[in-house]
Amino acid sequence: MSSLTRYALIGAGSRAQMYVDAIAGPHADVAELVAWADTNVGRLDWHERRLTATGIAAPRRFGPDGLAEAIREHRIDRVIVTTPDWTHADLVVAALEAGADVIVEKPLTTSADGVRRIAEAAERTGRSVTVTFNYRYSPRNAALKQLIQSGEVGEITSVHFEWVLDVAHGADYFRRWHRDKDSSGGLLIHKASHHFDLVNWWLQESPRRVFASGGLRFYGADNAARRGLGERPERGTTDSALRDGFSLDLRRDLVLRELYLDQEEHDGYLRDRDVFDAGITIEDNLAVIVDYVGGATMSYSLNAHSPWEGYVVAVNGTAGRAELTVVERGAVLLDEDGRVVVDPSARPGDVTEEDSRPVSERLVVQQHFGSAREVPVPAGDGAHGGGDAVLLREVFVGGEADELGRAATWRDGVRSMAVGLAANRSLETGQVTLVADLDLGPAASAL
Repeated sequence: MSSLTRYALIGAGSRAQMYVDAIAGPHADVAELVAWADTNVGRLDWHERRLTATGIAAPRRFGPDGLAEAIREHRIDRVIVTTPDWTHADLVVAALEAGADVIVEKPLTTSADGVRRIAEAAERTGRSVTVTFNYRYSPRNAALKQLIQSGEVGEITSVHFEWVLDVAHGADYFRRWHRDKDSSGGLLIHKASHHFDLVNWWLQESPRRVFASGGLRFYGADNAARRGLGERPERGTTDSALRDGFSLDLRRDLVLRELYLDQEEHDGYLRDRDVFDAGITIEDNLAVIVDYVGGATMSYSLNAHSPWEGYVVAVNGTAGRAELTVVERGAVLLDEDGRVVVDPSARPGDVTEEDSRPVSERLVVQQHFGSAREVPVPAGDGAHGGGDAVLLREVFVGGEADELGRAATWRDGVRSMAVGLAANRSLETGQVTLVADLDLGPAASAL
């Protein structure tokens, strides 16, 4: 009998590619992809062609509503969930109750109800849920964790965290399903779950009280009209003279073309909608204040239309201060035809995700009455600042002692979501939100 761990994957969009390639490649000695499903059969066809080209047999297909049955029929050990955010809770619960452990892309889910249901299922079944917070595994973020853990800056009193998304990557959230807040929870849930988790992890803390402010101030039809942008094409994949740098042409990228444009006939999903059209319900400028149980405070800001991409973190403590500055992409430029390219330090072509090699990263620590000292940051290899490859090794192999505690469970997912859920409620009410008032049920034990 094979000793390989048997996996099922549900959700065959672009994020699934990372897991499929890991199972087919570096972790083929410990993992086997046995079954998979997606609502769009064309995307499954695409992944299947890539997989079988390596000589690996195609996994068995099952219907998106047949996860529990597939787990039992194919004796699945672990399920990888890479579906849109609003579907996570149903699928995680179904997998746990059918007897499988779960690996789920962040965020854990999008609602307090989803958090409650996952927590109840995890505690009832005793199965594990791994949330793939890949930024924990980036060397620069791990270096800051080590620095804080060493006590060099003392007891943490406050954190300032600014994240800027550029007009390629940031704009992309406003082209696809993430633009609908009911589907994604907005950037405070979908994107900032990374960031809130980092602070929770750096400080070994849980959020207590949250206040948020923000709005849709750049993208969307109303903002376009206010700035006099005029008529625009409904989607980026067009030969219209109205195209500009915000128009994503799926024909220019082989993966986007084959995975999305060529599969529109199956479900009608458009991956390249105009960022300045009507119906966008998420915010593009956000500011959040978070008080933590241990007494520290974080000021957080997110901007989704910056000319460059990266982040700045300043950690203040009773003994000094640490500052991490990361430029992931220095500029988004246009070619002579008005199409998006990037600066020479990043990769060419349409850019919709984080580049694998940052332009610059610098970690500096300075104690009171002392001089600043730069802390060496090991080089990372791969996406998310070098985090993905290390994360995948942890997910599929595991077993190594980790003094930084990077592996994340559903409880870490809850702590991250608690900030986003409370911040979204604060946006709605204009009031401070106590995390204790979110009614998270058994999930509150994670806080």
